Amino acid sequence: MSASPCRSPRRTAHRGLWPASAVAGIALLAAGVAAAQTPPPAPPVTVAKPMQREIVEYDEFTGQFAAVEYVELRARVSGYLQSHHFEEGQIVNKGDLLFVIDPRPFEAALASAKAQLGQAQARVDLANQQLKRAAELSQRDFVARSTYDERVQEQRVAASAVEIARADMRTAELNLEFTRIMAPVSGRIGRREVSEGNLIAGGSGSTTLLTSIVSTDPVYFLFDMSEGDFLMYQRAVQSGKLQSTRDSVTVYARLRDEPDWPREGKLNFVDNQVDRSSGTIRVRAVFPNADGFLTPGQFGRIRLPGSEPYQALLIPDSAILTDQAQKIVMVVDAEGVVAPKTVRPGPIYDGLRIIRSGLAKDDTVIINGLLRARPGGKVTAQPGEIKGAGEKRPG
Repeated sequence: MSASPCRSPRRTAHRGLWPASAVAGIALLAAGVAAAQTPPPAPPVTVAKPMQREIVEYDEFTGQFAAVEYVELRARVSGYLQSHHFEEGQIVNKGDLLFVIDPRPFEAALASAKAQLGQAQARVDLANQQLKRAAELSQRDFVARSTYDERVQEQRVAASAVEIARADMRTAELNLEFTRIMAPVSGRIGRREVSEGNLIAGGSGSTTLLTSIVSTDPVYFLFDMSEGDFLMYQRAVQSGKLQSTRDSVTVYARLRDEPDWPREGKLNFVDNQVDRSSGTIRVRAVFPNADGFLTPGQFGRIRLPGSEPYQALLIPDSAILTDQAQKIVMVVDAEGVVAPKTVRPGPIYDGLRIIRSGLAKDDTVIINGLLRARPGGKVTAQPGEIKGAGEKRPG
């Protein structure tokens, strides 16, 4: 009986102790439960207010530059080409001598016409003298009345022959003048199609092309506008929102390697009907070209005002999401809660997208980190800034 009291305290002490591994497991379990109960931190996103700027919306079209004046130079008379007096591709002025056709046959024709005029004039002088004598003798009844009438008609025939001879002489003078082919307009001359010594076919019908001249300043810009775009402009003009395209509207153009719109011109013509086959209407603008840099036939882009000046909201195109047929932007309120907004975007302006409706100027828009934002969720808003591309805009 004395051994029992000694063993009992050992058992009691053994039951009151926990192994170290069990204590560590319980601690980890408690930490996991606490972690599960703590929400994750809100993901960071970059936000900014929409940029507000007074702008004019523009519509762009592709077109082609064309010469205001274009002349295919052909001879008015036939003959052998004697010489040319220009360098291919140079600028020529109106009235400059370009070609000379051998003038000798035309000089001979002019001399013959002058001689024929002299003969006709001599006949008129003789007819006048005979008519004068017949008139005097007729008053004395020395000649018959029929003889006097014959002298009158002979004088009229001789006078008409003089007019014919004068007309032939003027024709011969013109033909001689046409042997010297002058520049009818100022501009840049093309390549020479015929060499000296070749026979030139002139006049009407199948004539020989000698060269061509295109004017360089100013130049036209021709482009086609779809019937839908044309109707849109008509509606805007009718409601007073736009100046008529048939007025002298200021437009801007650029070449394919120009990022900005450095060339300013004016609309000066809209066709009187829509083309039935293509459903487009031809529009024309005119641009100054004092340095001659623009060449007829070059392609370019033209920009027309599509609205009057107004205050627009602009955001990066990357801040817009597509939900089926709708366009959505994510906005954040003062508590960091994300909410979607359906917007109606417009065209690109200075690298940013115009928002025509659905967005307010005081909205805070997520411009970076959209993949981390969920409607109704919270985010950590970090302030950012919306900047344009720095493109030089017309107007």
